[in-house]
Amino acid sequence: MTIIERPEMTIIERPEVLPAPVLERIAFARTPISPATAAAVAEVLSSGWLTTGPKVAQFEREFAEFTQTQHAVAVSSCTTALELSLRSLRLPAGAPVLTSTVTFCGAVNAILHAGLRPVFVDIDLDTLMPDAESVAAAVHRSGRPAAAVVLHFAGHPAPVAEIAAAAGLPLDRVIEDAAHAVGTRVGERPVGGLSAAACFSFYATKNLPIGEGGMVTTDDLDVADFVRRCRLHGMSRDAWKRYLPGNSWRYSVEEVGLKANMTDLQAAIGLAQLPEVPAWQRRREQLVARYDEALAGVPGLVRPARPSVGRHSWHLYVVRVTPEFGMSRDDLMVRLAAAGIDCSVHFIPMHTQPYLVGLPDVDPRHFPVAEAAFAQYFSLPLYPDLTDGQVDRICAEIAATTIV
Repeated sequence: MTIIERPEMTIIERPEVLPAPVLERIAFARTPISPATAAAVAEVLSSGWLTTGPKVAQFEREFAEFTQTQHAVAVSSCTTALELSLRSLRLPAGAPVLTSTVTFCGAVNAILHAGLRPVFVDIDLDTLMPDAESVAAAVHRSGRPAAAVVLHFAGHPAPVAEIAAAAGLPLDRVIEDAAHAVGTRVGERPVGGLSAAACFSFYATKNLPIGEGGMVTTDDLDVADFVRRCRLHGMSRDAWKRYLPGNSWRYSVEEVGLKANMTDLQAAIGLAQLPEVPAWQRRREQLVARYDEALAGVPGLVRPARPSVGRHSWHLYVVRVTPEFGMSRDDLMVRLAAAGIDCSVHFIPMHTQPYLVGLPDVDPRHFPVAEAAFAQYFSLPLYPDLTDGQVDRICAEIAATTIV
C-alpha cells in the first residue's frame, strides 16, 4: 500500500487486486472429429437412405482391410458384438466362459445375455489383464471352460494364444474384446482375426470414435454370416437388399435375432474417421512418451507396462498409486479434480458387483491381485487433442502432490 501526502488531502492508493488465473479444465476425454465428417454425414442425409445400406457395406469392407481380416460385420455396439459372437459358437445353455474380473460390465452382460455363465479370472499386476498363470488357476478352481472372452485392456495386446492354451481351448473358442484395441497389434498382425472373432467399439471416447457402434471381425464365414443375420432380427435379408431393383420383398427368419444393426449415418462417420486413425495413434504415442518422461521420477507412481511384442494402441494411460506415493488413489483423484483435471477408473472388478453375487466362484479370495490393484489404478486423460502443455500440467500436479 502506498500513501501519498498532499497539503489539501491524503490519498491512499491501493494496488489493483487481480483475480487468480482460472485454468481451463482438462477433460478426461474429448472426441476428435475429422474435417471430412460433416460432409460425409450431409451426403447420407441427402441420399434418402439413412439406415443400414451402402455406407455400412463400404465401412465393413474398409474396416476388414484395416484389420487384415476376411469379414467385418457392423453392429450397434461392442456389447452386442460380444453377445452375437458368443452365440455364434452354439454353446450349451449355462456353459462357463472365462473372462477377466477387471473388465466393463457390458462384456459380462453379453455373456449372460448369450445364456452363458461368466467365470472370472484374476489379473497380472503389470498388465492388469489375465495371464496364463491366473487362467490356469481359474480352470483348476472352476473346471475347464467352454469358451473365453479375452480383453485387450487399455489397448495393450493380450496374450491370446497363451490364455487359450492355459484354458485348454482352441482359438476358435476364444472371442476377443477389442473395445480398446483399434490400432493394437499382437505381433505383426492387427487385432481382428486371431480368434473366432474380435469385437470393436466405436463409442465416442474410443480410438475410432463414431459416437456409438461396434464391429465383429473374423476369418470364419460361418461366424460372419451368423452375426449378419442376427444383427437384424435373424432375417435372411436386410431392407437394403430387399428393396434393390429386381429383388423380392420376401425373407425368412432363421435365428432369434436382435435389433442391433448399424446405420449409414454412423458408417459415414466411421468411414470419414478411419483414415485419421494412424495419425491419431502417433499422437497418442507422443503423449504417452511425454507422460512417461515426466512421471518417471515420481516415487510410488507406477506407469503402464509396455508389450514385449506387438503394439499398444494407448486407448488408456493407466497408472497405479502405491503406498510410497504417500497419498491414496482416491485422494489423489480428488486433488486432481480440484485442480481442474478429470480422471477415471477402469474398471471396478466385476466379482464385487452386487448383481453377480449369486454366481458361483466370486469369492474375493480368488482375486488377490485385482483386489489389491483396484485401490491403486486410475486413468489419466489421453486423446489426440490433448496438448503437450496439458500433459505437463497434469504431471506437475501429480509430482507436486507426492512431496506435500
